[in-house]
Amino acid sequence: MKSETADGKNAGTGRLHLGHSSFGSRLLLGTGKYPSEQLMQEALEASGTEIVTVAVRRVDVSKRGHGSLLDFIDPRRYTLLPNTAGCTSAEEAVRTARLAREAGLSSLIKLEVIGDAKTLFPDLEGLLQATRILVAEGFTVLPYTSDDLVTAKKLRDLGAAAIMPLGAPIGSGLGIQNRTHLRILLQEIRDIPIIVDAGVGTASDAAIAMEIGCDGVLMNTGVAGAKEPVRMARAMRLAVEAGRLAFEAGRIPKKLYASASSPEDQMIE
Repeated sequence: MKSETADGKNAGTGRLHLGHSSFGSRLLLGTGKYPSEQLMQEALEASGTEIVTVAVRRVDVSKRGHGSLLDFIDPRRYTLLPNTAGCTSAEEAVRTARLAREAGLSSLIKLEVIGDAKTLFPDLEGLLQATRILVAEGFTVLPYTSDDLVTAKKLRDLGAAAIMPLGAPIGSGLGIQNRTHLRILLQEIRDIPIIVDAGVGTASDAAIAMEIGCDGVLMNTGVAGAKEPVRMARAMRLAVEAGRLAFEAGRIPKKLYASASSPEDQMIE
């Protein structure tokens, strides 16, 4: 159960809870698009992440020990979060999730059902179908979705372990485009985490997501595509930590006019 700040928003317990697991870091990091596996390793280290997402359809599990991507991710340090990237139907996503579990990756799954090839926006109908099936099969489902409240509530009611709305199109780096919708999600869905997934381009984007009360941020391109991925990974780590701390501390209300730091009624005559 989440604790709450004075304004009623979820403050969390200091850790990110997903299903039966909890994590100290609220930054989730992807593994694609890095110039090299070594640079990816260094970025993971600098980010402080504990959850690393890998695209099931882009990993050859049979090559483990022979240069597979998985050889560069220490399972003693990181929790693998397989994702169904590239799937365009509920059936395809379910099949991919099952393959991930059978291969020994995890029953924790980032569920993606893509509905449009250009924008990579999710197919919400397919997402709901796949969530229903995978939850029934014992998966811990983290669905990549829009910032639509109605869909988010349906996903929660189906048993999703978190809601992962996009901040902007995947890989766009545009940052949080609709804070109002995210705030509505945060007000209306309090029993499972809200994790911004996609669109984060720089540290301020991550900080904004955390400052308004999101429970975590998942990113890939914002770090992997930076000129210096390792330094950007550290920047994202600090931004997520600072944003969360600021949210829990409780910001001052915004005012139209000035408010003196030294009120006149406390002046010495």
